[in-house]
Formats: sequence, C-alpha cells, structure tokens
Amino acid sequence: MTHTIDAVRAVLIEALELQQAPEELQAETELFGSLPELDSFGVVALVGALEDRFEITIDDDEFGAELFETVGSLTDFVAAKLATA
Repeated sequence: MTHTIDAVRAVLIEALELQQAPEELQAETELFGSLPELDSFGVVALVGALEDRFEITIDDDEFGAELFETVGSLTDFVAAKLATA
C-alpha cells in the first residue's frame, strides 16, 4: 500500500501540476472540491495519467465523486484495479 500511495501522490502532483510536496498529500487529504486543479479537465488528465502509470483502464461507469474524494479513496481504487489485473 505504501508504494501505491506514493505512486498515486506522484501522479497527482504531476498530472495536476500541484505545488504540494508528496508528504503533504495524506490518505485523508480531500481532493474533489478541495483542489481547484481537480476540475473537469483535471479529472481527465488525472485519469489518463493513472491509466498510463499503472497500466489500468478506468471505465466510464467507475467515475464518481467518491473515487476522487480523498487521496486514500483514489489509492484504494488503484490498488483494487491492480489486484484484479
């Protein structure tokens, strides 16, 4: 899990061009609605970056506010996708 959250943090920072350091993005850090960078364009950029980095596919029906609620919820989702890949 530590490796996955570190990788998710790196993707978040790169895809959204965040100014935060990785350690500032904790599992409970809120994303959607809290980060101005995570708008509709940011979501598209983030999903593309996650798919590329983790070699996963995120289907349209998997999109939802709960997916992008926190760093932890996003990490859990990615970990679950990796477990079924």
